[in-house]
Amino acid sequence: MVRTVLSVVAGIVAWVVIATAINYAMRHAWPEYAGVEKAMNFTLPMMLARLAESTIALVAAAIVTARIAPASPYAPWALGLVMLLCFLPVHYSIWDKFPIWYHAYFLSSLVLVSGIVGRLAQQKN
Repeated sequence: MVRTVLSVVAGIVAWVVIATAINYAMRHAWPEYAGVEKAMNFTLPMMLARLAESTIALVAAAIVTARIAPASPYAPWALGLVMLLCFLPVHYSIWDKFPIWYHAYFLSSLVLVSGIVGRLAQQKN
């Protein structure tokens, strides 16, 4: 149980570090993105880039979680559920800034991507 909890915490830390690094790179490589980030007035390519950023970070986070707790079938799903619970209030507060498909993809991917990728990573062990 302790290993499962620690794996979820490690997955969250991995997601934050990777998403932050990608976002930092996007801001420096894409001046238009940096210019609208504070106002969250993103174009379609910018929104897709943000979703890709999150998905890449989530895949890595799920693998980290799965590698730390390879015997726990619940760890990858727990990662997704905890991430979802953390991001629900955030997305509620920015609901009018993004189209519904953006919220639907981001929020559902937290659970689905982490659960599926994590289980696949565990099966490889």
